[in-house]
Amino acid sequence: MLTLDQLEVFDKNGFIKGDIVLSDEEVEKLREELELVMNGQSVKKPVLNRNLLDGSSEYGMSISNKETVVQIVNIWMASDLFLQHACNQTLCEEVAQLCGTDTLRIWHDQIQYKPPITGGPTAWHQDHPSWPIIQPADLVSAWVALDDATIENGCMWMVPGSHKWGNHQKHLKSNAEFMPYHKHPELLPEGAQIQAVPFEIKKGQVGYHHCLTWHGSPCNRSERKRRAIAVHYMPGHTRYEPTGKHPMEPHIQVQPGETIQGDGFPLVYPKAKNTKPAAAR
Repeated sequence: MLTLDQLEVFDKNGFIKGDIVLSDEEVEKLREELELVMNGQSVKKPVLNRNLLDGSSEYGMSISNKETVVQIVNIWMASDLFLQHACNQTLCEEVAQLCGTDTLRIWHDQIQYKPPITGGPTAWHQDHPSWPIIQPADLVSAWVALDDATIENGCMWMVPGSHKWGNHQKHLKSNAEFMPYHKHPELLPEGAQIQAVPFEIKKGQVGYHHCLTWHGSPCNRSERKRRAIAVHYMPGHTRYEPTGKHPMEPHIQVQPGETIQGDGFPLVYPKAKNTKPAAAR
C-alpha cells in the first residue's frame, strides 16, 4: 500500500515511483510472452500490434531498420501471463488508492517497446484525450519496466503538476532537445510552469501516472532494449461517452452514459471471485 506522503506527492505532481513489483524471473517470463505475441506466434491475438510511428496495422515478424516504437494494445487478451500481471494485487490496490475508488477495471493495457538504436520517440501527450469515448478523466496507469528505463535508452519524462491543467493535447509540441512546450501558453492556468523531469524506472519497478499528466519519451539510440507494460486502470464510475473513436469501442457492450463493464474490461479490484474474462478462458 502507498503511504500518505506518496499519495500527497501524486496529487501534487501527477506521478510517483512505486516499488519493485516483479522478480527477475517474472520479468523474463513476460519478455518471452512478449516475443511470441509481437511476432504473431500466440494463439490468441491482441487488439493492436503495430509500429506506432507509421500506423502499420500489423507489426510483423522482425525489427525493421526504420524508427520503431512497437505498440501492442491489450496483450492481456493474447496472454494469460499478462492478464495475471494486470491483476497484480499490489498494482491494483495502489491504483485504487490513487483513484480514490473501491472498484477498478482494466480500460486497456499497452506495450511500448523501443528497440536498440532504432527506437523512435513517443511524442509529448496526455493519455485521456486519446480516449474520447470515456469520462471522467480519473484513470491512473501502472507502467512497469521490463528493462531498466534510463535517459540513455529513452525513458519517459514527466511535467509535474500538468494533470491539473486540463486538456491541452492539441497544443503540445517539443523542441530539438525533446523538451515540451505549449503552442498557446496563454491558455495555461496562471503560475503553470513547464519543467520536464526524467522518470527513470528500474526493471520490474512500477511508475504511476495520472491520465492527464504530460509525458513523452525520446529515441532509444543505446544498444539496450526498452520494453515496458502499461496497464491503464479505470475507476468503477467511468462512463461510456462516444464523442470520438477508439480501438476498444467494439468491446463496449453498454449504452452511452452507462458505466463501463463486461468481459472486455475485467474487474480487478476488488478481485472478482470464480470468474475469468472471456478472452482468457
